[in-house]
Amino acid sequence: MSINIVAQNKKARHDYEILEKFEAGIVLAGAEVKALRAKRANLADAFCRFIQGELYIMNAHIAHLETTNKHYVPDTRTPRKLLLHKKQLEKLYVKVHKDGYTIVPLMIYFNERNLAKVSIAIAKGKQLHDKRADMKAKTLDREAKSAMKNRSYE
Repeated sequence: MSINIVAQNKKARHDYEILEKFEAGIVLAGAEVKALRAKRANLADAFCRFIQGELYIMNAHIAHLETTNKHYVPDTRTPRKLLLHKKQLEKLYVKVHKDGYTIVPLMIYFNERNLAKVSIAIAKGKQLHDKRADMKAKTLDREAKSAMKNRSYE
């Protein structure tokens, strides 16, 4: 399975505890697909929201390419519809509206069939002390690996 990652939301893993992941298709215009192939996308402030029973990715930035039509410049942060199965949409809707979880986009990528996909996740927000504990654990793990690496050369 080879995927071509276009954009990642690194802040999502820091701010949220990821509970369950989903793969969703995304509705794009032709110029937006070209921009994604050129890796001109950013998910830094992106989030997902239900609008009239459909799931949309909001605030995801897909830049306009200079090589495309100069007279038609679409909004780079327009809401884009995500394509999921009906049962998956219902499950996400229940998790968001009844359980109070959040849906965050993790990355945009092209799968092995060259289709643009968005990896989304049901997530729970982390408290500040949880973030500090995670950072401390990562630091300790990094130091332990470094010590083991240095020890193996002696």
